Amino acid sequence: MISEALQKAREYEAHNGPAIPESDRPAFHATPTIGWMNDPNGFSFYKGECHLFYQYHPYSNEWGPMHWGHLKTKDFIRWERLPAALAPDESYDADGCFSGSAVQLPDGRQLLMYTGVRREQTEDGHTQDRQTQCIAIGDGINYEKAAFNPVLSEKDLPEGGSPADFRDPKAWREEDGRFYAVIGNRTQDGSGAVLLYQSEDGLKWEFVRTLDRSGNQYGRMWECPDFFSLDGSQVLLTSPQDMAPIGLEFHAGNGTLCLIGGYDPHSGFTRRKAQAIDYGLDFYAPQTLQAPDGRRIMIAWMQNWNTVGAKPCCCRWFGQQTIPRELSIREGRLIQLPVRELENYRGPAVLYHDIPLSGETGLPGVQGRILDMTVTVRPAGKGSYRWFRLHLAKGEEYDTILRYRPDGSTLKIDRCRSGLPHDVVHTRSFLVRPQNGEIKLRVILDRFSLEVFVNDGEQAASAIIYPPQQADAIRFEADGQVLLDVEKYALVFDSSKEKAADDRENL
Repeated sequence: MISEALQKAREYEAHNGPAIPESDRPAFHATPTIGWMNDPNGFSFYKGECHLFYQYHPYSNEWGPMHWGHLKTKDFIRWERLPAALAPDESYDADGCFSGSAVQLPDGRQLLMYTGVRREQTEDGHTQDRQTQCIAIGDGINYEKAAFNPVLSEKDLPEGGSPADFRDPKAWREEDGRFYAVIGNRTQDGSGAVLLYQSEDGLKWEFVRTLDRSGNQYGRMWECPDFFSLDGSQVLLTSPQDMAPIGLEFHAGNGTLCLIGGYDPHSGFTRRKAQAIDYGLDFYAPQTLQAPDGRRIMIAWMQNWNTVGAKPCCCRWFGQQTIPRELSIREGRLIQLPVRELENYRGPAVLYHDIPLSGETGLPGVQGRILDMTVTVRPAGKGSYRWFRLHLAKGEEYDTILRYRPDGSTLKIDRCRSGLPHDVVHTRSFLVRPQNGEIKLRVILDRFSLEVFVNDGEQAASAIIYPPQQADAIRFEADGQVLLDVEKYALVFDSSKEKAADDRENL
């Protein structure tokens, strides 16, 4: 049965969402129907299609009582809007249906597992959240919350676990039919941990163990965990709050953490390596799925909690997701590349090879704001160069810059002139693997975003940008002598291109 609160949300989005012109949205990144979007939820395959739910407040472009919005796609690139899936309409989730996941039950129905939030007043007069795990079951459009919710509560926490910071279940089903879920929590030392639970049927859950914990090394609360095997390793992803910076690997504030190690059912998870997931300015709360063809695909909220106030004036939607990324492990590192389906939307290639560069130049045919471009830079001859700059979305008053310094092997994103309306964090630098002065940058530009994949996916960096669409120049600049390769494709989303992509899919 659809509650009054959910029906109200659906009617609101159905009336107001279509009024937003598609030209005012990104061309191929997922956005809310109307209003606010943050964490991706329930990223999963169901009945042959990929579903993406998301944290949603339809009634304004600000964070508010959390609903679940709903999208689906056949190719990870073009998104179809579906009616809102959940609204805060029960006593246990009256203050929000927080983040969670989706998994298919043996009977063919889809289960949504999410965090229900209700606010309580403590004895000393303060307000505190009570966070519990809840489920809803449905058919891909409509979902009914279980009569026995919540399925996990304070009594299911390990000793010292915080009931006020117990959220974001990521559930999956193993080949043996058993269900598992990882959930973020805060421990007695005031820092984050990830808890593992199991279930025989997806309905009744029990605690297994604490998988890993921060120990006040990587931030406080660990939000939005995910846990999966990949290329012979076990990977634990999480989004720590209130991190202290660690060199150029982890920045201050809300960040992302990838722990790579091994897992034994008896001894648990053993971490071998810790790295950031994304090195840019806007990336949080990633969630993955395993596609039917075996690929592990990740998507994340392309925004930063510290910059959510820097939104365009009068925007009727706010928040978008990254392009879905294919994951792998190479030489002990997490590797990320845009899903290969993006290549179906490429227009004709514009190619340059071994172009000598000293100073600044543009190249004929190389411009645009909706594109997929790979730039390779290397020293000319035996000499080196001090720096290389790639200027993107450039106009008279606008410029988004990627700067590489080979002497320190650092890459810097600079969006100081990228149209953001407030003085927020605009630059970030990170280390890349030294390659004798050579660097390879794959740049994905959409109307309001930049995603960079370094050296065939060894690192990724994301940033929101808001220059006007007329600012579409691309310039190349070097202090010293370099050789330049450029492979640029405009991304085309008209009906003829969609038909061509469908034809290829059906071959």
